[in-house]
Amino acid sequence: MLRMLAIGVLVISVVLLSIIVFRKKLGFGWLSLFGVHLVLAALAIYVVNFSGLITQVHIPLNPATIGAVTVLGLPGVVMLIGLRIILF
Repeated sequence: MLRMLAIGVLVISVVLLSIIVFRKKLGFGWLSLFGVHLVLAALAIYVVNFSGLITQVHIPLNPATIGAVTVLGLPGVVMLIGLRIILF
């Protein structure tokens, strides 16, 4: 029951997001900007992992960490470093 509700919410949100994107004539420019942010986020995590500045910190490259850095930018990298040092 709960799974069907979650799938319903997902389908409705995808339909509404599609309507917004195509009605406002946003085009696909935002998609290329998002792709640039995604690549820069992965590059920032890669630099932290292999620069040797902080030797005890290794941030894994997975969708959660790259997504956090994509949304938050450089403060997201600092947040992940802080979480890694404090929690592990």
